Amino acid sequence: MRTTIKLAVIGYGNVGRGVMKAIDKNDDMELACILSRSPDRVKKELGANVPVFAADDFEALKKADVAILCGGSKDDLPVQGPFYAKHINTIDSYDNHSQALAYFTSMDETARNAGTVACVSIGWDPGTFSLERVLGNAFMPGAKTYGFYGTGPRGGLSMGHSDAIRQVEGVQDARQYTHAIPEAIEQVRSGENPELKPGDMHWRECFVVAKDGANTGAIENEIKNMSGYFAPYKTVVHFVSQEELDAKYAGFPHDGLVIGSGTTGDGNKALVEYRNTWDSNPEATANILVAHARAATRLAADGKSGAFTILDIPPAYLSPHSREELIGSFL
Repeated sequence: MRTTIKLAVIGYGNVGRGVMKAIDKNDDMELACILSRSPDRVKKELGANVPVFAADDFEALKKADVAILCGGSKDDLPVQGPFYAKHINTIDSYDNHSQALAYFTSMDETARNAGTVACVSIGWDPGTFSLERVLGNAFMPGAKTYGFYGTGPRGGLSMGHSDAIRQVEGVQDARQYTHAIPEAIEQVRSGENPELKPGDMHWRECFVVAKDGANTGAIENEIKNMSGYFAPYKTVVHFVSQEELDAKYAGFPHDGLVIGSGTTGDGNKALVEYRNTWDSNPEATANILVAHARAATRLAADGKSGAFTILDIPPAYLSPHSREELIGSFL
């Protein structure tokens, strides 16, 4: 008999809304509760029948098996991750690559001490793209792997980078689009294996609504010099009205590809590509987070504790199907 996994949703923004939709699409998942710093806002949006509590309500948290942490990477998760991992198995989408190891180490220590499982940096990058980079390098020894994001004309909307901009003093709202540089993609596909720095592969475009009276020059300067987010890239900042932002830049499209380029045998060129295209970036991330709730539950049942990335987890632990079904239908 299939076990139902009870989920707590921590934080109710775009990813939290995506998690709710993902729960509805997985018949082995059930909402236990939503914890929010703004419970009244969430109750007003969802209605009285949805169990919504304050962010520090640990009695409500006891109803869940796994907590899906939906906060941002810049300011929320470094605090929320260790805070909740002391009490419950967690899944998060921490996405600051330059600080990923430090965050993993902090979560690993906390979860080991608490006897919980923490699945960290879960999403599509870091996440599924990380896995493809490792596979490409393993299957073609010495191969270089490259990740490109926002390959279409509009680019791809980054939730983490948009959230980082919204933390800047004087910013009311913002959207950030990443644009891949087509010439760099073609260099990689041609087998040149170029040495590319981050700024050679992408540029960033920001649409920002400033608060009344805010210093737009100071806002632009802080964005462009933000370490780990914008500093290495060509970054263009546009100041727009809230109405223009809502009308022209609605939705959350994103896409990307990983290319592994190397050789086999006596120098025969080899190329592996993995691509995804999402109409909704937060819903895509949410679906990946929810699948990892199965993994956290199974790891905990195995007696494991500590932090785990997608690189540490057997793919079968993510699936709702039995081992026999996976071998019979997916192998």
